[in-house]
Amino acid sequence: MTTKSNDTNDFLKNGPWDELYALSTHWKSDLKFYKDDLRFLHHLIDKYIIWITKKENLDLVKEVQHSLFDIKRSCGDLLEKFDRHIVRLGRLVENPNQSDAAVVKMEHEHLETEIARFVQLFRSNRKKVFNITEYIVDSEELTNVIGR
Repeated sequence: MTTKSNDTNDFLKNGPWDELYALSTHWKSDLKFYKDDLRFLHHLIDKYIIWITKKENLDLVKEVQHSLFDIKRSCGDLLEKFDRHIVRLGRLVENPNQSDAAVVKMEHEHLETEIARFVQLFRSNRKKVFNITEYIVDSEELTNVIGR
């Protein structure tokens, strides 16, 4: 019986660079989607923050805003890392015998871990935004103001 980790290690040991390239471009595309979704979440918070009158609600929103800014920064950093990684993989697709193949393999494994962590953090914060938005709409009695 093989584990996912062993399968990944075998896969990376032998390349195939074109498949890693395709996977990396897919992850980069996902990150661009998350970046757009982050923009939406910021807009959602901005839409309701002007109606907040209770300090505890404002504190909740500020905390989530800071978290979203950190996630946005992480997303940007990951996109830059994937840009560089995709270029390196492209070179390996063209010439598989380059000396930096081991470094690219290690980088790919690291990026896989980073993107998994990012997605988990993103989803958790997205859920918080929706929960807090719903809570604020109810606790600030905004249903009459926004026509819900």
